[in-house]
Amino acid sequence: MKNTVVKICGLQDVEVLKSMLNLPVDYIGFVFAKSRRQVTAEGANILLQQLQAWQHETRPESVGVFVNPDMSLLSYVMEHARLDVIQLHGQEDAVFCEEVKRKFGVKVFKAISVHSKGTENVSDAMEQQVISKDYIGVIDALLLDTFDPVYGGGSGQTFAWERIPHYQEWSHEHNIPLFVAGGLEPNNVGELITKYHPYGVDVSSGVESNGLKDIEKVKAFIERVKQI
Repeated sequence: MKNTVVKICGLQDVEVLKSMLNLPVDYIGFVFAKSRRQVTAEGANILLQQLQAWQHETRPESVGVFVNPDMSLLSYVMEHARLDVIQLHGQEDAVFCEEVKRKFGVKVFKAISVHSKGTENVSDAMEQQVISKDYIGVIDALLLDTFDPVYGGGSGQTFAWERIPHYQEWSHEHNIPLFVAGGLEPNNVGELITKYHPYGVDVSSGVESNGLKDIEKVKAFIERVKQI
């Protein structure tokens, strides 16, 4: 079975990226949406230059995270920081996703917010958005994240993992890779992978100390994922 792929999201610091150059990371994420991890297009461009110096056999792809962006914002970012993937975390429909894919020639990841237990009525409504056939052949991956009422994701909290098979069935049927995010860290990612076998895992706050990326936690997370 192929190793689960790893996405480290919310990078802001050049020195942290430099310390990751030998690690088997598959995707590096930069947050352009409102967040304490938010970066500017110019700042992301400086960070992207570090990816060119990656020393592991596989260089990670760059992912820009946005929530309900307009085309002018995406155009500005892409002019200053050439991303490989645009990840959409809001209520973007399939038409918008397809337009982004066509205009910028990038992969498009669509994130969906999954609620915790006790909010099934809201979560079921959210599920219907992504299970739509309109996304088939448009998005390059589906990403599950914990619902956050302010930022749409990045809450650092896990969602009800028992909901994963619902999305997995859809993603397998249409051959769309499934990523899981939301509250992952070195101590729980092994359980997630063993039980649900997602295509990829996405971590941000779970590899931080005092709000900053901690290279030792990054290494521990990657090691835990790749050994399974």
